[in-house]
Amino acid sequence: MVEHGPDGRAGIDVALVERLVAGQFPQWAGLPVAPVEVDGWDNRTYRLGTTMTVRLPTAEGYVAAVAKENEWLPRLAPQLPVAVPRILGQGQPGEGYPYPWSVRGWLAGETASRGRVADRAKFAASVAGFLRALQRCDTSGAPVAGRHSWYRGASPEHYDDETRRCLAALAGVVDTERATRVWEAALAAEWRGSPVWFHGDIAAGNLLVSGGELVAVIDFGTSGVGDPACDLVIAWTDFAGESRRVFRSEVAQDAGTWARARGWLLWKSLLVLSEILGTDPAQEAVQQRLITEVLTDHDSEADAGHDGRAH
Repeated sequence: MVEHGPDGRAGIDVALVERLVAGQFPQWAGLPVAPVEVDGWDNRTYRLGTTMTVRLPTAEGYVAAVAKENEWLPRLAPQLPVAVPRILGQGQPGEGYPYPWSVRGWLAGETASRGRVADRAKFAASVAGFLRALQRCDTSGAPVAGRHSWYRGASPEHYDDETRRCLAALAGVVDTERATRVWEAALAAEWRGSPVWFHGDIAAGNLLVSGGELVAVIDFGTSGVGDPACDLVIAWTDFAGESRRVFRSEVAQDAGTWARARGWLLWKSLLVLSEILGTDPAQEAVQQRLITEVLTDHDSEADAGHDGRAH
């Protein structure tokens, strides 16, 4: 998620949204349009009046998510314990904008930053409960993990070349010997379970809270059916100590799934670190911390005989 800057990122601005709405949804023409306070990268989101939002992909690579969410969010919603975006209208390319877009109901709540959640352990249990409910949803005809999900839900092996390039580039910056062991353990822990729904981007910016309680989950653009390991990365990015212990217990996944989850975290942190090295000390420290934690977690599991290799 990114704080919104000057209107017009990716060629999308208030005037364009107003024209699109007026041309395709005249019943909502004239309602005020304004960028949301915290925006996503894949899409731009605007408030439309007080009860709706307009969501527009920023590039071709994100277009597949529009039809996927339009079709599947209404089917998933009744089976989930908290709110998800409600589709109110399906927009088409127009006014010089080349992609399909959507109108959705506004979901009240704030993104789940640490300062907004006093009881982290209770929150961790709620997130785990959401994921378990999502995994129980009917998968008949659902989109199998692949390009549309940026390969979330597939094997982390898709990013093997990229990960190994990052390891080579970060020699001397991180413990690449230990990191390689973590990565290879993730690849060895082949997923053999029945396909289940995954969200693909379970992070604080996509979890909405009110009064410290989880009330909604947004941005299902990387969702699909496959391996749920990618949804466990939040264990390290947002939980620690007791909240991490509660999340791990409540989400109830096996050692192999956790090994692959460590792989997903390691791939992303190595990639980010290699791209920002020497330019952003604060973010470097964040990625170094995440890498260190996942290496330590792997070593602890290996000492206990549960590194996932035998899964």
